[in-house]
Amino acid sequence: MGWAILGILALAGVWLVFTYNGLVALRARVAQAFADIDVQLKQRHDLIPNLIETVKGYAAHERETLDAVIAARNAALGAHGPAQQGAAEAMLSGAVGRLMALGEAYPDLKASANFQQMQQDLGAVEDKLAAARRFFNNSVSEYNASIEAFPAMLFARSMGFSAREFFDLGDTTRKSLDVAPTVKF
Repeated sequence: MGWAILGILALAGVWLVFTYNGLVALRARVAQAFADIDVQLKQRHDLIPNLIETVKGYAAHERETLDAVIAARNAALGAHGPAQQGAAEAMLSGAVGRLMALGEAYPDLKASANFQQMQQDLGAVEDKLAAARRFFNNSVSEYNASIEAFPAMLFARSMGFSAREFFDLGDTTRKSLDVAPTVKF
C-alpha cells in the first residue's frame, strides 16, 4: 500500500515538473516572438527618416504630412508592451501610408529611384512584421490556453504564469488602414 502511494506521488511530481517546464518553454517562445517584432519594428523605424528625407526633396511643402510621420514614429519608439505598441504602430502605418500616397501626387517623386527603393524596402519590412505579429499572436494564444487549461490552471498563476496580451491593431485603426489616404493641394 505504501509503495502505491509513493508511486502516485512520484508520478504527480513528474507530471508537475513536465507541466511547469512546458509552461516555461511557452513563455520563452512568447518573449522570443515579441523580440522578433521588435527587430522588425526597429528596421521599419530606421527606414522612416530616409523616406522622409527623400520625400522632402520633392514635396517640401507637405510639412503637415512629414510632421505627422515624425510624431507617429516618435510615439512608436516610446511605446511599451503589445497593446501600446500596437496602437502606436497603427498610427505610424497610417501616417506612412499618407506619406507614400504623395508619390501619386508628385510624378518626379514617384519616378525617383530612392523613393522606389524605399517603397520596396518598407514593403519587405511590413511583410516580415506581419509574419512576426502572426507568430507572436499564435504563441500568445497557445501560452494563454496552456495556463488556463486544467489541471495547469490549478498552479500556473501561483507560479508566476499570467495571461499575455495580443499584438492587436484594434478595430478602429484597422479600418483606418483599409481606407486610402487623400492628398490635398
